[in-house]
Amino acid sequence: MSTGAAGSLHLALDRVSPAVRGILGRVLDGAEVSVADAAVIAVTTGRHIQALTLVADELRHRHVGDAVTFVVNRNINFTNVCIKHCGFCAFSRDHREEEGYLLPIDEVVRRAREAWDLGASEVCIQAGLPPKLDGRFYIDLTRALKAALPRLHLHAFSPEEVLYGSIRSGLPIKEYLAELKNAGLGSLPGTSAEILDQPIRDRIARGRITVDQWVEVITTAHALGIRTTSTIMYGHVETPGHWVRHMALLRAIQKDTGGFTEFVPLSLIHSEAPMYSKALVPGVRPGATGFEVIRMHALARVMLGPVLRNIQASWVKEGPKFSQVLLDAGANDLGGTLINESISTSAGAQYGQLVGPAELVRWIRDAGRVP
Repeated sequence: MSTGAAGSLHLALDRVSPAVRGILGRVLDGAEVSVADAAVIAVTTGRHIQALTLVADELRHRHVGDAVTFVVNRNINFTNVCIKHCGFCAFSRDHREEEGYLLPIDEVVRRAREAWDLGASEVCIQAGLPPKLDGRFYIDLTRALKAALPRLHLHAFSPEEVLYGSIRSGLPIKEYLAELKNAGLGSLPGTSAEILDQPIRDRIARGRITVDQWVEVITTAHALGIRTTSTIMYGHVETPGHWVRHMALLRAIQKDTGGFTEFVPLSLIHSEAPMYSKALVPGVRPGATGFEVIRMHALARVMLGPVLRNIQASWVKEGPKFSQVLLDAGANDLGGTLINESISTSAGAQYGQLVGPAELVRWIRDAGRVP
């Protein structure tokens, strides 16, 4: 830590309450933050947020240095037809709706090849859950992609999709994941997590994959050597206490399996989300506030950083300028170029179609970091 940074941190700690100062001091000394202590700093305001942010930034520097990572990738959302009706999703359509679509495997391969030709090293594939889907579709799609593009990394299929494929095929989750791996699956998005609290899930997306099922898919994938990301979706009906318990569960899994590659906080894009736009869920908030977003990323670094080093700032959700700010609040990753991201943009996000690698490098260098 530079002399100036150390001075700013010490000054910030001097200006907060003794309780918060003690918690953050123990964190800086290398202690694991307890759930009870995390619950205290998760609701900090004013000067306390400044101190929390400075501590998170110091931990980021200790954990990963000044490098900021990203991947050149393309999102392929191959269908918007879905049997679920999640309150936060503006992307999905009923199979009877005119706007519904399902890309054939050949078209998914064509888009992946186009991405490869543009310099992408990865495609991220997630979609809706069409009725009567052939249970082996995900396996066949994976095999076709790897046959056409053997060096392309496939980051594909949420735990919800894995569960659906398992059910539709009649294969146990472990066998289904093993077949996906044998077909060429590289890693699994840790999405469909939202808030890992069943009462909250039942409010915003009744019928969604349960907490226990999500954990089963993720830990089974890790046991098979399939690494995954991890996520949280916030800014709706949850409280900071839910954030803490969610992260505590992820931390426990990571200590056991070591299979998470990063943590991605995803703030709710509310404007077109049915639970907000149609008032389907009482008490839903219009997304997270700016300070909530900062607290979330700083808390993630404090709670997860010692065991899960990579904390992402999603420029698709937060925009380029705020994502730069989050690089000073514990984050060290900007995700990817995300050609044609559809899910967030359907919900009203203003970003998400294409940002080239040169532009991401510019953001990183402008923030004083190393791409």
